Amino acid sequence: MPHIDYFFATLSPYTYLAGTRLEEIAAKHGATITYKPLDIIALFARTGGTPPLERHPSRQEYRAQELRRQAAKTGLPFNLRPMFWPTNGAPAAYAIIAAQAEGGGDLGKLVHAVTASVWSREKNIAEDDVVRECLKEAGFDPALADKGLMLGAETYAANLEEAVSRGAFGAPFYITDTDERFWGQDRLNDLDAYLSGTL
Repeated sequence: MPHIDYFFATLSPYTYLAGTRLEEIAAKHGATITYKPLDIIALFARTGGTPPLERHPSRQEYRAQELRRQAAKTGLPFNLRPMFWPTNGAPAAYAIIAAQAEGGGDLGKLVHAVTASVWSREKNIAEDDVVRECLKEAGFDPALADKGLMLGAETYAANLEEAVSRGAFGAPFYITDTDERFWGQDRLNDLDAYLSGTL
């Protein structure tokens, strides 16, 4: 059975634009997924990247165009300049980690609800009530927002270290159990083809 380690950031617009396509691909191939939220700004610092707001204007302009195009391709509602970005993405990441440990809901739906809160719903994922709403929407106990904070913090930090050691440098980033790496939601078709044995 194939396995995918999914490194992502709760504040990443590209994680949002991935929607739940990873989960659909995994289901198609009988693959399992481990969700590994991390601090994307820290990952950039460790792997030679630059935070979006510190990039050259030409790079920022291109990013804006590309996000608009990618959103149009997915059909997902998208706000290029959301009210609550940047914000503290750690509380939502901790809740995702707690939900994965607890089980009982849909993790793909949870990740999408969190990222949609930023990029289409104009909600602040640093607020506990917003995180609880996302947990409930995905079939998890909303109280998980207040549980496992130590585990969440430790795992969040460990995910960053693992990402760096395994060659991830952006989000979303998908690594198979055969160490095949795919960066970006626009590489999900390639992941699908790889798991099909055609790439």
